[in-house]
Amino acid sequence: MILSVSRRTDIPSYFSDWFFERLKEGYVYTKNPMNPKQISKLEVSPDMVDCIVFWTKNPEPMLARLKELEPYPFYFQFTLTSYGKDIEANLPHKKEVLLPTFQRLSEAVGSKRVIWRYDPILFTNRYTPEYHVKAFRQMAEALRGYTEKCVISFVDTYAKNKKNMQALGVYELPKEELEAFAKKLCDIAKDNGMAMASCAEQIDLEHYGIAHNACIDKVLIEEIIGCKLKGTKDKNQRSECGCMESIDIGTYHTCENGCAYCYANHSEAQVKENLRKYDVNSKILCGMIGEEDKVTERKVVSLKAEQFSLF
Repeated sequence: MILSVSRRTDIPSYFSDWFFERLKEGYVYTKNPMNPKQISKLEVSPDMVDCIVFWTKNPEPMLARLKELEPYPFYFQFTLTSYGKDIEANLPHKKEVLLPTFQRLSEAVGSKRVIWRYDPILFTNRYTPEYHVKAFRQMAEALRGYTEKCVISFVDTYAKNKKNMQALGVYELPKEELEAFAKKLCDIAKDNGMAMASCAEQIDLEHYGIAHNACIDKVLIEEIIGCKLKGTKDKNQRSECGCMESIDIGTYHTCENGCAYCYANHSEAQVKENLRKYDVNSKILCGMIGEEDKVTERKVVSLKAEQFSLF
């Protein structure tokens, strides 16, 4: 089993104490986002968890406890952009806090296990292509040697973020300009020792050296664990997504980052309501188990392929 922690909320930043408690107890409860009355109980022992993939904009709360992860293979997807408070309202200062945090994490776990995500990229009168190129270069130079890979994507408009996108005046670049822009970022990444990939993008940028990415990356996980995996593509993700199957333990509408482009939060009021339910000792994140809820133990298995030898 690959554990996703989490596409739905920023567990490392806000709920790391809860997560470590779940590892100690060896199991976690998760609600089905499409049917909240259905709750799964998952075993999260080192025998069952082949790898943990963390998604975060600020893993600083986890840094002092990384040794507790030693029984588990893991890596981080660290989103670090150049936006201000108008886009990412509640994040710490990028240069003073988040860049040093990225560097410290990389020093602790290795550059291969910290993926830099400069995404999603959006264009406004303030955040022009020229702005992004300049900011990206500064960040890439600061992260040289601290990561081996940078992932980009371009903002998608959903029903949940459409109003914010319109208020910001987000616009799209023509295809030719978008490709030229992506090539500039790729060249900067290469100059700083990083490969570049795109996340769930229809546009094909491979001829510029930008591969289609898999964030839950079978190849990387196999390299980290030293074993082949039997997992297949995640059928629950978009067709453009290259991720292998995983199980997410997060809860929607619980992230306090306040990002204008976010698809995982319905409203600030709902986030506040859910956060009132947060209990570090709870089996489930920001929720309670009611009398009408049905708890089922989800059968999980290791995806490690059996290794045979003739000798």
